[in-house]
Formats: sequence, structure tokens, C-alpha cells
Amino acid sequence: MSDIIQFSGDIEYKITLDPSVWIFDDRKIELDKAFDIMGDRKLDDLESYTKKISKQWDKERSQGASFPPVNRSVQRMDKDKVLTETYVMPIQPFINNAEPAEHVETVSIVQKDGTTISIALSKIKDAFLCFSKNGKPLTKDGPVHLYFRDGSNRNKPIKNITEFVFK
Repeated sequence: MSDIIQFSGDIEYKITLDPSVWIFDDRKIELDKAFDIMGDRKLDDLESYTKKISKQWDKERSQGASFPPVNRSVQRMDKDKVLTETYVMPIQPFINNAEPAEHVETVSIVQKDGTTISIALSKIKDAFLCFSKNGKPLTKDGPVHLYFRDGSNRNKPIKNITEFVFK
């Protein structure tokens, strides 16, 4: 089974995602909190986070990094939580990095069995990908499950995703 997800189609940069490393990513969100956070508060948090990181970047550029990088996501006290929680990752940063062409309106989601589901790009941008359930990778029907921000598919996410094709 391949745990790699492709972004292809009419995009500037072809992207390959490996969800198995997202457990170490600071952008991950607990599934139970994701539907609440993805509203206006999420935008405020993202703006705050961006300003904080920009300030740190400027400091390190002018003064140099005086300490080794630290992964704050997996601190000692968080290890138990990481190994028991269900996490999702917002898909929007990956879409932004792929830079879809201006005329792209739909995204086809390709599943392992070859089934294709077409969804509006605007709806996909607000979605998130579940990559961990109870601290374990999604091996049976993964590598990710797609949930819409509005929670309309909360009980029946799109599973077995192998590729996102931008059209």
C-alpha cells in the first residue's frame, strides 16, 4: 500500500504528500476541534501564527539562529496525546503551494479502486485531511480521509484517496 498522495493536473507545481510525517507538523488539528476551529478563529490564528513566524525569521536572519530548531509538536508532555488523538491537516496550504491555474474550478479525487469524485475547488480549499485515528496511521482505508469544513460528510468522509487532479 502506498501512503503517498499526488497533486496533479492544471497546477504550477506537482506535489507529492506523505501523511505519515504530519504527526510532527505544527499545523495539525485534533479532529474533535477541527470543525470549530475552521471558522473565523482559524483565520485569526493563521494570521497570528504567520506574524509570529515572520518575526522569528527576521530575527534569525539578522542575528543568526542561536539555538537548534525545536519541534514543539512532540514535547515530552504531548507524547501521550499524540499517540491517542485523531488528527487532521488543513488542505489549503498544499493547494496554495501547488498553485492551481486561474481557470481551475474542480478537483477530481481519485481513490484506490479507480473511482473518481469531482468536487468544486472552493469546497476542497476549506476541507481537511484526517491522517491519524487514535494515534495510528489510517492503514485500512487511508492514507487520508477528506472532511468538508461544513461537516456535511463528518460521518462519511471520502476515503482511500491516492490523488487530487485539478481541472
